[in-house]
This record gives sequence, C-alpha cells and structure tokens, in this order.
Amino acid sequence: MTKQNNKYVTILGLVIAASFSFILGLSLANLSLAQAEEIDDNARPAPPSIGADVPLTYFGPAPSEVQKELVGPHKLLRAGRVDLDAGTITLPLYQGRMESGESVWYIVTDTNDKGNADALGLNFSPKLTFSNVGKAVRQARLDKDFTLVFANGKVDFAPERKVVPGDAPNFFPPKEAHPGSVGDADYSPLVKITNAGGHIYNAPVIAFDVDADELQRYCHKEPDYKLVHDKVLSICPDEAEVVIELTPGFSFARPVLYISTDANHPVPATLEGATYTPALGDIVVGGDDSLFSPVERIFVMINGITGKGNPQRQGLNSAISDHTSPLNVLGGIPTIATDYSPLWDVNAGEWTKEAINKGIRSRVSEEFQILGLVEQGWITGPGGAKYGSTGFVVNCPIVFRFL
Repeated sequence: MTKQNNKYVTILGLVIAASFSFILGLSLANLSLAQAEEIDDNARPAPPSIGADVPLTYFGPAPSEVQKELVGPHKLLRAGRVDLDAGTITLPLYQGRMESGESVWYIVTDTNDKGNADALGLNFSPKLTFSNVGKAVRQARLDKDFTLVFANGKVDFAPERKVVPGDAPNFFPPKEAHPGSVGDADYSPLVKITNAGGHIYNAPVIAFDVDADELQRYCHKEPDYKLVHDKVLSICPDEAEVVIELTPGFSFARPVLYISTDANHPVPATLEGATYTPALGDIVVGGDDSLFSPVERIFVMINGITGKGNPQRQGLNSAISDHTSPLNVLGGIPTIATDYSPLWDVNAGEWTKEAINKGIRSRVSEEFQILGLVEQGWITGPGGAKYGSTGFVVNCPIVFRFL
C-alpha cells in the first residue's frame, strides 16, 4: 500500500513516560483513511434552509462576506484554492536551492511580515517573531532572480513511513513508528530571509534534491512518496502548483481546515504523515499566550465517544476505530483571535471514568470549554496525569474557517 493510501487527516497521540503517544492521522487497516468521503464528519455546518419554508437560494450572503470576523465561511490562507469537497488546497509551488546546489521545493503559508501577508494571501502570525531560538529558524538569502538560497537544512523523503498500531482497544502507543520524511539537525520550515528585512516565513519543504522533470511526472496523479511530502496529492512544477490534503478540526466552536507539515518528534511525525523536524524541539512550549510565546495550543481528546455518524464522536479511539478525523481543537486563529501561530503546542486530554459513567463525556469544540472541564476534574492528562503541554510541537497552518 502506498503512502497516498495513508490518506486521512491527522490523529493526535501522546508519548509520555513511554506510555502514551501523540497520534495525528491513524487508522487500523494499514493506517488507511478515506479522507474525501469523511471531510464533513458532521463538523461542517448544515445549510440554513433546513427547517425553513424557503429554498437555500433565497438566503442572503453569510455575514462573513460583509465582515470577515462575523459568522460564516472564510478562507484564511488566501494564497491557495480550496476544494471543500475533496478537502484539499492548491498552493503555489516554489523552487529554491541550497548553497551546496541541491534543489528545494517548498510552500509558504505564514509570516510575521504583515504587509507581505496581506499582499501574498498568507496567514499573518506575529508570534513567529519569537520562534527564532536555537535551530528552530534557519537562514536564507534572496538571490537576484528572486530565488531563495538556503544556508543549510536538508530533508530526506526516501524513508518509508511505517506504523504498527498497539493492540486493540489501545491502539497507541504504536509498536513501531518510522517517519516517511526526516529533516537533518539544521532543517526547519521556519526561514529568516537575511537580506530582505529579516522577516520569518513558514516555508515547509515538500521535495528535495529532485529536478522539475521528475516531479512533473506526478502532475495530477499520485506522486512517488520517496520524493515528496506525504501530504502532497499532486505536484506540477510546470504549473508551479501543488495540491495538499487538509485536516478538519475546530477553533472556538467553529469548524476549520488546516495543513499538517512538520513535528518535533518521530512518533507524531510518523502518525501525522509529516516531516520529522528535530530543530522544532527548540521551540519553547507551555507558555501559550504569555509574553514572547511563539506557540498556540492544540487540544486532542484521547478517549472521546466512538461510533461513525455519532454527532458526539471525537478523539483518538474514534479516529482509529471509526476511520474518521479526531476533530482536534485549535486555539486562536486569524479573524477569531490575535494570537495565532502555526506552531501548535499539543495538549492531550482524557475523560475520567466518572465523566464517562455520568454521561458527561461529549464532543468538545473550543478551548475554554475544555479548560473548564479540566478545572472541574472531568478531563485530565493521559492516565490521570496533570493536564497541560506534552512537549510536542506540530506545524499546522490554518487554511479555512467554515463558520
């Protein structure tokens, strides 16, 4: 089975004290999930015509079309074309090179340069300013032909992604987890352009040291995953475009779609289908909205309600057994909050036995709802541990807001 068959969106799991794992995108049948047919996953809002005496065509525009902060659909990553039925985004494909000569194929999703974010349709993230610690940000220079030349940081896409789930019903931690792409010690998707204002861009590498003619063979068809990132569905250098698969979730009770590209640990990278990026381990976590924090939080439920089609379904157990999205909950995103970052600090929660027995367990969809349930004692960290940061960082740029 090819990596393309490892298709559906991410599942978060956690590795804590060698007993828990971080899971983003896991299923049972060789980790294969039918992403396209599950993109709604009863998270996408129903049309307003339901229960009304007039057809959908009689309704006016969504309030978000008048003011993007109001309720309604809104494309956040305007640089790409979103296909809501397929759950994909088509983004500009950029080609750079290493100082040592290898070709670098990458996408751009976020920046701390407000003017360029607006001009190019990128996500604006002031928090990226504080990501420049250790090796978390690498350097590049802009050449006279507008090509980025990277000082260091290489990615190997040749490894075969392999996951062996744990025994049912505890499918995590996995017995084996080998990422399908691995960055060296100097690689990071975060890039500082030294001769063009020093701003930081989120520029995940999706292919490395391969020429355009070879990649063009996979235009509008399943690619060779020994050459490209596991989230790539089609890559077309001649058209300067790449199709990336998306992940559904929530942010402050609003359904959203986002991209998963990198993780700072081999287990989440493997299960997410992302690039294992050790350099992101230098990102400081646990501070969330505190002064100089580069991260936002992403919340995952481990043992939510299962059952495909159940409107309360959510979490890792459901994602694995039902072959559906875990419906993770993101913190602040643009138009909802001012503290968005594509760098997400993973917080994993577990419903207590008492919460389950009393019927309190249900689908959660916003940050403060979850934190309130933690405060009341209904949700803990894995295995009853204290709730909070797991130490894992995932690079997940936001793409679309349904409401």
